[in-house]
Amino acid sequence: MPHFSIEYSANLDAKVDMGELCALVLRTVLDTGLFETGAVRVRAFRTDAYAVADRLPENAFLDMSFRIGIGRSAEEKKRTGEAVFAAVSGHLAALFATPHFALSLEIREIDPVLSWKKNAIHPRLRGK
Repeated sequence: MPHFSIEYSANLDAKVDMGELCALVLRTVLDTGLFETGAVRVRAFRTDAYAVADRLPENAFLDMSFRIGIGRSAEEKKRTGEAVFAAVSGHLAALFATPHFALSLEIREIDPVLSWKKNAIHPRLRGK
């Protein structure tokens, strides 16, 4: 049930291959061993309307939100966040060479009582 969303300012289009970034995040999340392959979803959303800091046109942001089901310890969640943040920070290192980029990540647990799911991918990947 892990859903990873990336929201980014439109001025990053020419600087970041979002498909490649999504693949990196997927690999990193799966490498933690805490999430089932068939459950992980990573997607990116371009934001056309935004205002960042002092509104210089070169200012850019990339905000990551990771919604996960309950059942992982605080240490596991922290380890996952640190792994993803390090991988993405490394991938975007060139953007940090200028004083115009902001990166953020938040992990949130989903309330199981208020979450409904139906997944046809699981049976295929589980070999059933």
